[in-house]
Amino acid sequence: MRLGFVVSEMFIGLRRNLSMTVSVVLVTMVSLFFFGAGLLVQQQVSILKGDWYDRVQVSVFLCGEESLAQNCPEGAVTAAQRDAIRTQLTTSPLVAQVFYESQADAYENFRETADESLVANITADQLPESFRVRLTDPERYEEIRAQMLGVPGVEDVPDDRKVLGPLFSALDAATLVALGLAALMLVCTVLLVSTTIRLTAFSRRRETSIMRLVGASRLLIQLPFVLEGVVATLLGAALASGALWALVEYGLGRVGDRPDFTTRLVGTQEVLTQAMPLMFAVGFLLAVVASLISLRRWLRI
Repeated sequence: MRLGFVVSEMFIGLRRNLSMTVSVVLVTMVSLFFFGAGLLVQQQVSILKGDWYDRVQVSVFLCGEESLAQNCPEGAVTAAQRDAIRTQLTTSPLVAQVFYESQADAYENFRETADESLVANITADQLPESFRVRLTDPERYEEIRAQMLGVPGVEDVPDDRKVLGPLFSALDAATLVALGLAALMLVCTVLLVSTTIRLTAFSRRRETSIMRLVGASRLLIQLPFVLEGVVATLLGAALASGALWALVEYGLGRVGDRPDFTTRLVGTQEVLTQAMPLMFAVGFLLAVVASLISLRRWLRI
């Protein structure tokens, strides 16, 4: 196979349909940018879940004087019950650390975080004692919760992770939106590549007929058209990768570098090792599939 001939025919096709080629590059860039952004959002959600779930502590609230829970028939938790609860928590294989918070400690924490109008109406004896528990495996939260709910002296073991539920739901929705837009744009890319290849094949139908008559193989005739689509989509993938890298480096990077920002964000490493390879692979496959489908239907050889 003459490589020079194939490359020459490819560039001839790109020049003849320059405006369509530019359109393919731009549409591919936008679609793959959304695709890469969706991948990074999905990765960020995984990072946040792992990071924040590890930070969330199980709160075991103890009975107070005014507790109405069934586990508190005698009112406030007794010293014996408190010690028994502490022993059960510290000896559990699910528990990594246990922190006791007295009513005075709870009131000080409440004063630091609550509005002043609320603090003025709350006294320390109205807040419950609690044990703050860090688990060895945050995913096994329900097990420790089930163990502690029926223990005498325990008023409640709320699911603190529910606070994070709406946030992660919003992030998951953002991922789906980004991937949905990417899928729509990728369909547009396939249609545009097919149209470009079809127009190129139609404009060169005489040359391809002559090549067939002189014994040129089907692969030799089709390869320049396929390469035109591949080159256009790979250029779009390169532009999309550059835009995504710049967004992460100069956008998220500056946010993550702030000293008061402790949450880990996706970085350029994820762009280079995870998003970009998939973006180029998807662009390449789209070009090959769209070109072959278009040639099979429109190029009569």
